[in-house]
Amino acid sequence: VTSFCRGLERDVDLALECDVDGVHVVVPASDRHVESKVGTSLEDNLATTAELVEYATDHDLWVEVIGEDGSRADLDYLEALGERALEAGADRFCFADTVGHAGPERTATAVARLAELGPVSAHTHDDLGLGVANALAAVSAGADLVHCTVDGLGERAGNVALEEVAIALEHVYGVETVDLEQLYDLAQVVSRATGVQLPPNKAVVGENAFTHESGIHTDGTLKDDKMYEPYPPETVGRERRLALGKHTGRAGVEAALEEHGVEATDDEVAEIATRVTELGDRGRRVTDADLLAIAEDVTGDDRERVVELCDLNATSGGAVPTASVRLDVDGEERVASGTGSGPVDAAVSAVREALGSQADAELESYHVDAVTGGTDAVVTVEVTMVRNDRSVTVARSEADITRASVEAMVDALDRLLASESQPLAPADD
Repeated sequence: VTSFCRGLERDVDLALECDVDGVHVVVPASDRHVESKVGTSLEDNLATTAELVEYATDHDLWVEVIGEDGSRADLDYLEALGERALEAGADRFCFADTVGHAGPERTATAVARLAELGPVSAHTHDDLGLGVANALAAVSAGADLVHCTVDGLGERAGNVALEEVAIALEHVYGVETVDLEQLYDLAQVVSRATGVQLPPNKAVVGENAFTHESGIHTDGTLKDDKMYEPYPPETVGRERRLALGKHTGRAGVEAALEEHGVEATDDEVAEIATRVTELGDRGRRVTDADLLAIAEDVTGDDRERVVELCDLNATSGGAVPTASVRLDVDGEERVASGTGSGPVDAAVSAVREALGSQADAELESYHVDAVTGGTDAVVTVEVTMVRNDRSVTVARSEADITRASVEAMVDALDRLLASESQPLAPADD
């Protein structure tokens, strides 16, 4: 465990109080940072850096010195700073592209010179979209450590993303780093903890990274997994997904129907595909529930619901939000109540209480989008629920976000439970 520290002894003292194993001491490297920000001279900066390194090593800390704004520093001075830090006892010196200024050529040149002095690391930012390129250039020039952040979090456009560097090093160069299968779960944990959602088109961990909608891509992927993917999604803990929309072809629809256990003739599959395309042309993402509803209409297969929401009441004005639901479960009326951190959470707890343990399913994703503006806005809630090895995505639009959320989840549960041969156990079983 290491801590970033400013170039101040009191920061090192605070790190020691945290019982860290080492420190990354950040000192200025460019003229702008040395003279304008810190207000010292180039020579005094060298002396202060050496003193800080000695202070930290005297306290048995592992020490890395980071030359802040190194990508805009004079290379001769950057080299002198690195040399002074290593002579004072630092374990390594870091080339820092603090503002995402450099290109890979400049990075490689600087790191190659620093690597002649001793161990070098790289700290790159993504302001120009070159974070990964600069990290790889640094490694190729002699760096053996890269500063990364999960999901690419950081100042402005962020630091270089751990998941992108890790997969690039292994897939392109055969360099093993972290347990790649844990990358997606880690990205989700960090996203939830920080409240920063992952962009759908984010490399490696974005929702669309292994999603295929285009007809030609879906058809090719069904014939050969490697047709339109650089590496199997399982490599980074993901699963392949065939999305339905205006670009979906017949092969994608047929595969989706097969996944849900729906049998249809060739003519029926063609009709279902046409309707899916028409729905996608309206600007909507076609959910599993949409597909199954279309399939039922085309095939004439009327499905009896297993679970249906009859009534919902939720309150959040008191200290503890509460909710009660009335469900029809296999023809049996069930009533239950629940509490939670908010009305939606309370309502979901009530639904789970009413359905009992056999209806246990995991809420994999939950998204809310406002469809209209104003205080009476209609919202669309989209949920994906997983039970055993099946997942179902359902979207519902309502003026009441709690009702939309519960209806979507109940419909998803109904779809997941429809194939169960056994009746659901009583709620108190």
